Amino acid sequence: MGTETKQRRVLSGTVVSNKMSKTVVVRVERKFVHSRFKKVVRRSKRFKAHDENNECQIGDFISICETRPLSKDKRWRLLEVINKATVIEAAK
Repeated sequence: MGTETKQRRVLSGTVVSNKMSKTVVVRVERKFVHSRFKKVVRRSKRFKAHDENNECQIGDFISICETRPLSKDKRWRLLEVINKATVIEAAK
């Protein structure tokens, strides 16, 4: 009966905001089949995740994992950046 750690949830999503210091907002989408209409339905939820080095940009596809409470709303932290967003510069 040693010290056993619980397996933490890992989710993947898209960064929708990085305006806060060391925090990103991640939109995670899930798909499921509706019980009555048998259609595929998309639902999304937003999570605040801790980004220690401020390395994420809007549009990045990242992986986050559950962690201890870091603030009032932050319960997730950045694991890795899977795909960087392509930067399209606006014409001046």
